[in-house]
Amino acid sequence: MSRTIELREIAHARAGDKGNRSNVSVFAHHPDDYQLIVDQVTVERVKNAFAHVLRGPVTRYTLPNLGGINLVMDEALGGGVNESLNLDSHGKSWSFMILSLTVEVSDAVARRLEYNPNSGTTP
Repeated sequence: MSRTIELREIAHARAGDKGNRSNVSVFAHHPDDYQLIVDQVTVERVKNAFAHVLRGPVTRYTLPNLGGINLVMDEALGGGVNESLNLDSHGKSWSFMILSLTVEVSDAVARRLEYNPNSGTTP
């Protein structure tokens, strides 16, 4: 069995920008979740999910030693800081948008996420 969750439940992200390019790095909270991120947060998935605002190509770099990926998205900021009429022309909200993607996790991962360290029990 599996469960659908938002990526933010297993990862955090940092965003940056330069011109009309946004750069988002996504890092797994737990090392076991890195491969899940690699498998499910693909270039095609990002392009399809955000086609309404993402006009250019997406390049993904895997960062296995850091447990993350880096997404470089061209033509993602409506022209950039000086040209865009977007509310967030710097692209900081891209990290929140990426973390809103859903991913499928196994029951074991879901149990680990539900574990409450204050309960005194383990999954």
